[in-house]
Amino acid sequence: MGATAGAVWGRAEQQDFRSRVRGTLLGAAVGDALGAPVDRLGVPQIREAFGVDGIVDLAPAHGRRGAVTHLTQLALFTVDGLIRAQVRRDTGAWHPPTDLHRAYLRWAVTQRDWGPDERRAGDGWLAREEWLYVRRGPTRALLLGFGDEKMGTFENPKDPAGAGPEAAARSAPFGLLVGWEPQLVVQLAAECAVQSHGHPVGYLAAGAYAVIVHSLARGDGLDGAVQRTLALLAVRPGHQPVSEALQYALGAVRQGMPTPARVEALSGEGTAEGALSAAVYCALVGEDMRHGLCLAVNQGGPSGVVGALTGGLLGALYGETALPPAWLAELEGRPTILELADDFAMEMTQGPALHNPAGAAPGWLARYPRG
Repeated sequence: MGATAGAVWGRAEQQDFRSRVRGTLLGAAVGDALGAPVDRLGVPQIREAFGVDGIVDLAPAHGRRGAVTHLTQLALFTVDGLIRAQVRRDTGAWHPPTDLHRAYLRWAVTQRDWGPDERRAGDGWLAREEWLYVRRGPTRALLLGFGDEKMGTFENPKDPAGAGPEAAARSAPFGLLVGWEPQLVVQLAAECAVQSHGHPVGYLAAGAYAVIVHSLARGDGLDGAVQRTLALLAVRPGHQPVSEALQYALGAVRQGMPTPARVEALSGEGTAEGALSAAVYCALVGEDMRHGLCLAVNQGGPSGVVGALTGGLLGALYGETALPPAWLAELEGRPTILELADDFAMEMTQGPALHNPAGAAPGWLARYPRG
């Protein structure tokens, strides 16, 4: 995973990286929670329910305020899989797509069972988090994609027609592999996307989103990150719809004040490239985290997905301090998200020292087993 030993990270660099990791995961979760109560509602319905400004604060969904959906659940299992991949690298059996596939299978278990139990003690700590054992609107593509042990590949993907945005929405963590080269980030995110979304639009949108986050986590600006992503996509077969959607987002910035109609026009029918385009646009024109996320969800398309994608971008760009504290206070699963984010940042910056049972973090291998 590149140069990630602690010696190459200064203290300030570690703190900045941890802030961006926290910001990315919390931002995506907050965007998911903000959009959940209005997902797929038309703008008139949103305004009727929440007032002329639409939804501007967390509202009840799934029985509570600040509730997240399957989008956040899968993003967290993506982080868990990436940490496990790094831990397994020491064994010589290193194939990150396999580790991510196993992580998604662990998520699938949470959707079929009543709760964690002792039989899954070897799955690590995340799979024992009780609050994750709820169904929050997982799509058929996800349940089928992770319904068996078979892995999808580019040649034989799961759901070859799957072009939805759910794979992109779980892909921000790939962008936090800041020690990787950008083309490898695109490749890994796309390889893991085909486990559930086999259409080029579905998996290339996931790769594009991951590499935009990657640029932001390295300290680049959003416009430049999108331009670099377009160059990386250009060599990928079937990239045109995703590339055109990103170009539309850049062009829309110059069309005047942002409106719900413009966001909805970009998000279109809710396919992956449309959701990505709308998220990039909202992150570009948003005055701050709150403004950008409210733009993302107050539209008639897939508000939850666009909110989650926008939140991940803004969190990677600005770090955790940009998030509204009142929203974080009500966010479902916040302690788990913070713990996982900090574990990921520690793994990426301190690396092999953590894998020694006598090292700096006793019990690390129990949290993230090699098996």
